[in-house]
Amino acid sequence: MSAPVVVDTSYRLTPPTKEYSHLNAEKVLTVHHWTDRLFSFTCTRTSSLRFENGQFCMIGIEVDGKPLLRAYSIASANYEEHLEFLSIKVPDGPLTSRLCHMREGDIVLVGRKPTGTLVLSNLKPGRNLYFFSTGTGLAPFMSLIHDPEVYENYEKVILTHTVRIKPELAYHRYISEELPKNELLGEDVSNKLIYYPTVTREKFSVQGRITTLIENEKLFNDIHLPVMDPELDRAMICGSPEMLKDTKTILEHRGFIEGSGSSPGSFVIEKAFAEQ
Repeated sequence: MSAPVVVDTSYRLTPPTKEYSHLNAEKVLTVHHWTDRLFSFTCTRTSSLRFENGQFCMIGIEVDGKPLLRAYSIASANYEEHLEFLSIKVPDGPLTSRLCHMREGDIVLVGRKPTGTLVLSNLKPGRNLYFFSTGTGLAPFMSLIHDPEVYENYEKVILTHTVRIKPELAYHRYISEELPKNELLGEDVSNKLIYYPTVTREKFSVQGRITTLIENEKLFNDIHLPVMDPELDRAMICGSPEMLKDTKTILEHRGFIEGSGSSPGSFVIEKAFAEQ
């Protein structure tokens, strides 16, 4: 799908010099560079860590004797023994400019108290569930499409992922080809999950921003489902600040109401992320 990514292996993450009461030190197990600005990694998971699918936790490393942390959605499911995260590489980013050099065996710091709004309990019961994501906003939905409860509660689960160029469609092959064969979830995935990737800056089977595809209703025509109905359908949104703002505006104009832990609604947004 893309040319091999060249990674600078001369830089090493500095292991923490002490223990932190609010952080677990986890060992990096695997690293995958999707492009020169996008990578994912897995690490060990302390057995005491508990989270709901769709939540995020603080991730980081020690710099100058202090933890440098940012919010990262957990891409692995809550029943898996490891943790997985998807990250951009910001050249001048305080954290990712360092984190992107990680290698197997390095140590990362993981917060002990996951949280976040992209959980099923923040939504009212409904018919179809839409996951709207751009870039690394895909991460929480990777966790949720592995959740049996998602398929039990909804007739169809629609995962949209919008990126600039095709190589940034992280997990594309896995979602399309491998997940439907999953021993636990394969039947539900095949019957209920609709994967809808879109690209904005080069030719692809579906081109354009997801906001445009919602407004002109091409999304619904392509997947052969009724236009979203606030009385019946539910949505979760994770992506760039601009995408969050625009998608929220579109949904609210259509009668959708934002939900929270105290008041479940017809859509929820994850607002915890920024350039890192």
